[in-house]
Amino acid sequence: MPKEATLQVRMDADLKEQAEILYKNLGTSFAEAVRIFAKQSVQDKAMPFTIRLAAPETGRKLGIANGKYNIPDDIDGMNEEIADMFGVNG
Repeated sequence: MPKEATLQVRMDADLKEQAEILYKNLGTSFAEAVRIFAKQSVQDKAMPFTIRLAAPETGRKLGIANGKYNIPDDIDGMNEEIADMFGVNG
């Protein structure tokens, strides 16, 4: 039988509870998920996922300017202002 070791990790109690619920719903335990993470990391010789900074929230984009123009979330409330910009109103 292989030797076993104990791993102790400190984390926020709410995060731990959420993770336990998630893994239970996935049909496993949080402890088993940690073992899977470790095995996959060793096998891949890397983290088993990509670590990156989250892209900033930019809203909807318009035009061929590759995101130069942001569309406000309340665009429908700006119809008169847009019409005036393009000379559509009287």
